[in-house]
Amino acid sequence: MTKKTLLALTTSLCVVATAQSAFAQSLADLEAAAKAEGMLTTIALPHDWCGYGAVIEGFKAKYGIEVNELNPNAGSGDEIEAIKANKDNTGPQAPDVIDVGLSFGPAAKAEGLIQPYKVSTWDSIPDDAKDAEGYWYGDYYGVLAMAVNKDVVTDASPTSFADLKDPKYAAMVAIPGDPRTGNSSMMTVYAMGLANGAAGGADAATAGISYMKDLKASGNLVETNGSAQNFAQGTTPVMFDWDYNILAMRDSLGGNPPMDVVIPSDGVIAGVYVQAISAYAPHPNAAKLWMEYLYSDEGQLGWLAGYCHPIRFNDMVARGVIPAEMMDKLPPADNYAKAVFPSLDEQGAAKTVVADTWAKEMGAN
Repeated sequence: MTKKTLLALTTSLCVVATAQSAFAQSLADLEAAAKAEGMLTTIALPHDWCGYGAVIEGFKAKYGIEVNELNPNAGSGDEIEAIKANKDNTGPQAPDVIDVGLSFGPAAKAEGLIQPYKVSTWDSIPDDAKDAEGYWYGDYYGVLAMAVNKDVVTDASPTSFADLKDPKYAAMVAIPGDPRTGNSSMMTVYAMGLANGAAGGADAATAGISYMKDLKASGNLVETNGSAQNFAQGTTPVMFDWDYNILAMRDSLGGNPPMDVVIPSDGVIAGVYVQAISAYAPHPNAAKLWMEYLYSDEGQLGWLAGYCHPIRFNDMVARGVIPAEMMDKLPPADNYAKAVFPSLDEQGAAKTVVADTWAKEMGAN
């Protein structure tokens, strides 16, 4: 190694070390400021949803900051209203952070209700699941999955939407409900469209309805809604829903009946929730520290323990940091890597098609 090469290498290492030191100091300063505030106020985080009970306890144990939990069973709209109602309130009724459905992120940004903050793991959050300016960012998502009752489907489980056209699945396939009123059913139709070559948006809905129409004509579609009870009874032995619902159903059924959980290989679609910090947060540093915790490997694993796929899932799989026992509870990771996150515009266009054509094409009221 020449002196010139050694000098260049030493300089490079010094630059990296300085950057790492500055970054560590920044996080240390943030932690100190958050501890000085002494509290974080959350809203709409039920402990049995996405492992949030353990996530909250993990944050408290790590930083010693009190977590004031508002209305755990509230919905996304309630969270937005809570920010609006407490703009001038620095008391315990003002939420610092929100966890809402995708559509609420851009809307809250447009109304000036949230503030930007880019976590240190920002680059590993997919671009199509975050606001480029950092106002909101995907936190976890569900992927559309099939539950297969192995008491009824005794040979190999289907692995794709294409498989479900086989006559051996006569009177077996169900969706959760009416896609005109239920999001999981709407996105099932969307995924069916992707599986049949559609690009997305309105085309996905049109192709998905065509697929459903053919499935109904063949006798494979069950017109009873897919549910845990109907699944267990064998009425809807192949049913669709978000993976976190199906995996939780698998655990609650306890092997009666035995079941497979499958991510269809030809139409992998994800529905994402997003995090944001209130523009009026009484504890802005605690809010930022909360985001750092949620988007760290530790926080992401907390959500995964509750069967909600953390937004950094693919990055963590690639780095091999997800425990084997946790991965063993999930369907194989290969298909998760194919997940498509439809934009709000694409979802809106698809919903319009379903609203306009579902009844006519499917003979539904």
